[in-house]
Amino acid sequence: MVVSSQEATLPKLLLLGLLFACCLAELPRFEHAAKPDGSLSFLVVGDWGRKGSYNQSQVALQMGIIGENLDVDFVISTGDNFYDDGLTGVTDPAFHQSFSDIYTARSLQKQWYIVLGNHDYRGDVEAQLSSTLSDMDSRWLCLRSFILNVGPETAEIFFVDTNPFVTKYFTHPKDHVYDWRGVLPREKYIKNLLLEVESGLRESGAKWKIVVGHHTIKSAGHHGNTDELNMLLLPILQAYNVDFYINGHDHCLEHISSTESPIQFLTSGGGSKAWKNDIKPWDPQEMKFYYDGQGFMSVEMTQTDVGIGFYDVLGNELHKFRTTKHLSSAI
Repeated sequence: MVVSSQEATLPKLLLLGLLFACCLAELPRFEHAAKPDGSLSFLVVGDWGRKGSYNQSQVALQMGIIGENLDVDFVISTGDNFYDDGLTGVTDPAFHQSFSDIYTARSLQKQWYIVLGNHDYRGDVEAQLSSTLSDMDSRWLCLRSFILNVGPETAEIFFVDTNPFVTKYFTHPKDHVYDWRGVLPREKYIKNLLLEVESGLRESGAKWKIVVGHHTIKSAGHHGNTDELNMLLLPILQAYNVDFYINGHDHCLEHISSTESPIQFLTSGGGSKAWKNDIKPWDPQEMKFYYDGQGFMSVEMTQTDVGIGFYDVLGNELHKFRTTKHLSSAI
């Protein structure tokens, strides 16, 4: 579907709407219990759906091994779940060929929390959002945007549909056909989504706040920074002290520690096809890790401590870091 350039604009009124809107719907919420000791762990993989090719099966194998070692509670997908053009419908065999038949390890038979990528929007988006897929494989939970309450007070994870923010998908779609059902009018969709995210973050009492989206905010990879997210979403994340922004889109593994805010920017887009030697210059003070190959990411979390690990296609831990917070107590 091609829309006019007028539809694609993001006027300043969009930002003003954030200040003056009084009524908005809340994002759907889900809860996932922590382990009995209050800890939790999960894996993150993105840009994967290639029916096992481009080392997708090998990445899945190592995810199963690391998932077993960490006793993961769930898996997050950062989008681009089915290449090249999403699913054709709920009966598309690619669902089984790229998901159910690939991630077969016992440790991966947990809930998957999934966002959409730009390649997913090139197919039948409603298929990926349909409960029919969940009926076929109960692990599958995919919505445009939602909130996952974990612990229940350890973390809140905000899953954000970043695709409609990217102007070129509307103004210069090339030969791609995007399924924008449920998104148009675009300006209203983005405005409401930003309001919902801002409201959820403002009301959050979780110790850790994480935002997951397909597109990059900060990245030295092929796609680089997403200007629209830097303009519209990043100020909200900074205002409400988000700890981590996790994305895919760039087919790499990456950790950027911003000098502008405490937010850690983490890319996990190495689920299958990777782009070798495709990296832009970046401030070495901010660039903590970059790997231009396949792999995935792990997160281990308590109320006071988070550990992040990045793994390659052979299961080698390439990079890890920890961050801590003190528990506040009333007097």
